[in-house]
Amino acid sequence: MAQSIEYGLGDLVEMKKPHACGTNAWVVNRLGADIKITCSNCNRTIMLTRFNFEKRLKKVLKKAEED
Repeated sequence: MAQSIEYGLGDLVEMKKPHACGTNAWVVNRLGADIKITCSNCNRTIMLTRFNFEKRLKKVLKKAEED
């Protein structure tokens, strides 16, 4: 079984394929059954199912700041 990657709200994540603007870094905005992410370059927002998000996720680049 594959090891799952820990991610959270506000994290900067890298996806396997780049966005049309050329970057593959995204910010996680919403967690739930669906996950909303925003492109860090062009600010385009998309929603993916949790299954598709975890399948396309490569790694976490930067964790969100904890208060």
